[in-house]
Amino acid sequence: MASFELLLLPGDGIGPEVMAQVERLVQWANETGEAEIATASDLVGGAAYDEHGEAVSDATMEKAIKADAVMLGAVGGPKWDGVPYDKRPEAGLLRLRKDLELFANLRPAICYPALADASSLKRELVDGLDIMIVRELTGGVYFGEPKEITDLGNGQKRAVDTQVYETYEIERIARVAFELAKKRGNLVHSAEKRNVMKTGVLWHEVVTQIHKDEFSDVQLQHILADNCAMQLIRYPKQFDVIVTDNLFGDVLSDEASMATGSLGMLPSASLGAEDENGRRKALYEPVHGSAPDIAGRDIANPIATIASFAMCLRYSFDLGGLADRIEGAIAKVLDQGYRTADIMQDGKHEVGTTQMGDAILAALKG
Repeated sequence: MASFELLLLPGDGIGPEVMAQVERLVQWANETGEAEIATASDLVGGAAYDEHGEAVSDATMEKAIKADAVMLGAVGGPKWDGVPYDKRPEAGLLRLRKDLELFANLRPAICYPALADASSLKRELVDGLDIMIVRELTGGVYFGEPKEITDLGNGQKRAVDTQVYETYEIERIARVAFELAKKRGNLVHSAEKRNVMKTGVLWHEVVTQIHKDEFSDVQLQHILADNCAMQLIRYPKQFDVIVTDNLFGDVLSDEASMATGSLGMLPSASLGAEDENGRRKALYEPVHGSAPDIAGRDIANPIATIASFAMCLRYSFDLGGLADRIEGAIAKVLDQGYRTADIMQDGKHEVGTTQMGDAILAALKG
């Protein structure tokens, strides 16, 4: 059996609590012979700033580069609101994505049948929902230059963020989306704003060409990003794979997440390019934030982090069967009525973070 090295970066707020449940799953997998995974832990975000004065240290980055995969909990909190912009907790996450060249962010939005009534939308709109949003992660307005605030005098300032994309960046994210669609519902929606943005014009052009040259067997539909946002609320099950840029992907994936009932339910994967051995650098993290208001109370929902670990097993360790079992265990405990506070419903059994981990482990062992 192949062995793997997994770097755990719990981060801030509820990050350490939800990551602890992944550590229990790793221990179970190793003890039962399901996998052979060696783990190491380090600091990121505000915790790293407190220790090193940086949101992620060079030494931690070296570990991340050498690891087969990285799992991150969450970063940030009001404690660090006053730190310099380039040292804020989120800067650690951005550096990980940039230095590992993780250009493809996969954000599934799945509504478990047991949670359909927890969604803000009507049950018939979300029951069975299964969308994959593919977000370009290392380009666009978050990284474009110039990025600055200029003092114009007389009490006036000018802020500039630059939206930049090159052909190769759009080509590679489009290929990821089309390849995923071939294994799913064979439909890709490409979302941009070509009506008002030049980057949208190029995005439309490049995705169209990649589709024509390499993936003509996959259905492609172009959609303006604002219309996509509206359609995600009107009838989300019309979508299979949505591919979009960094900014729109950030917004649309959070919107789609709420159709599932809770941000605490949703995992994500950030992938790099394949090397000569077919391996990719990868980082896995829940979509939710650090939730400092509930940190340390053992009430956070660990399911998104556990599901992110399942994505790690599938995409980085080629252990799809084990990933299926973990995802099945999540569905089973939800069917049994276990709920953390964020997804609690009348007549269900409310549990804390550790208890939810207990239930999922029990379902795996059963």
